[in-house]
Amino acid sequence: MGSLFVIALLALLAGVGIVALIETEPGYLLIAYGGYTVETSFWVGIVLIATVVLLLYAALRFLARLISSPGQILNWAGERRLRQSARLTSRGLINFVEGNWARARKQLLRGARYGESPLLNYLLAARASYRLQEPDAMRRYLAQAAESDLDAGVAVDLTQAELQLHAKQYEQALATLQRARQSAAKNPQVLHLLCRAYDGLGDIEAMEELLPALRKHRIAGPLELDDLEARVHHDLLEKAAVTGDGARLQALWKRYPPRLRDQTAVQMHYLEALLACDETALVEKEVVKRLKKSWQPELLALYGRIPRKEAQKQLTLAEGWLKQHPEDPELLLCLGRLAMAERLWGKARDYLEHSYAAKASEEACLELGRLLTAVGDHAAAAAAFRSGAALRGEPLPELPQPDDVIPETHRLEEEP
Repeated sequence: MGSLFVIALLALLAGVGIVALIETEPGYLLIAYGGYTVETSFWVGIVLIATVVLLLYAALRFLARLISSPGQILNWAGERRLRQSARLTSRGLINFVEGNWARARKQLLRGARYGESPLLNYLLAARASYRLQEPDAMRRYLAQAAESDLDAGVAVDLTQAELQLHAKQYEQALATLQRARQSAAKNPQVLHLLCRAYDGLGDIEAMEELLPALRKHRIAGPLELDDLEARVHHDLLEKAAVTGDGARLQALWKRYPPRLRDQTAVQMHYLEALLACDETALVEKEVVKRLKKSWQPELLALYGRIPRKEAQKQLTLAEGWLKQHPEDPELLLCLGRLAMAERLWGKARDYLEHSYAAKASEEACLELGRLLTAVGDHAAAAAAFRSGAALRGEPLPELPQPDDVIPETHRLEEEP
């Protein structure tokens, strides 16, 4: 504040001094040009000359700007369009995330008109068109995306394949992904979408061939890849079992990952698949071998279910297991079934009743009830069936029962 006051005071003093100088010595200035003359005081002449110089300078500056103004105007307009494009693209992205497909597509396309890199705009516009169920528009914007950046062919193919997979157009998606794989064989997203396409087509063999690449490039987490690998090999075994190709089934088992092959559920699935291929001798051999290594109730249950005309050898072998497992309910149930295969009805009944006594199970009750019905002991069979019904995971609803015996004329006739 003090310095401003000093400056103002000095300016005032300078002005007073100049005015005093002009009054005491005004001077004289004469300018003659041709037939014209200009006479004035010296100080006025100085002011006029300074004014003319300033006007000429301003005129020259104006002309210079006028000459260079088209480029500047164009630059200004271009920057304005870029800012507007960025703003529209940002709003379009927000609406896309929020699911406002029509508004998002409109803003993205307007943003692409003046954007420096419209590829993303067209790709998202294609996705929005898919959501709006406008396939023609989707294909048009994908084509514009490919034209906007010649190096973005893989990105365009991936977007198209993902939309095709979402629409369950697996064959079209596979063709698109195979084209993309020619340009980017190791692209993780290409491999991931290829796996989805093969899965949709049920091409389990192709998925098996793809598994090493999926694991090498870490397409998913280890647990997810383990689950996928287990499902692929499970489906391969299932497919071989359906076709009844026992040789292929055994070849597939040799290729089964060791870390999965030791699981009980996997072993049971393989053995049941062998049974579906009528490989009963191999199943018996495998079950006995595995029971020696690990005593598992699932294996015993399967051993008793193997279809056979004679079971004397198997019955003798299984009775030898009773020494170490005298109260094992699954072993007793298995022995009951083996005895039934040999038509040893009394022994079969004893084993089944002991199995039920060791552990009440619905399967033991039903097996016992079926045997007792066959030998004519209907009262005991009915009791066994009632016990099995009581062990159901979901009991029967409570309903009123008749107090009196139903007349024979109202009873359901037994099938012959």
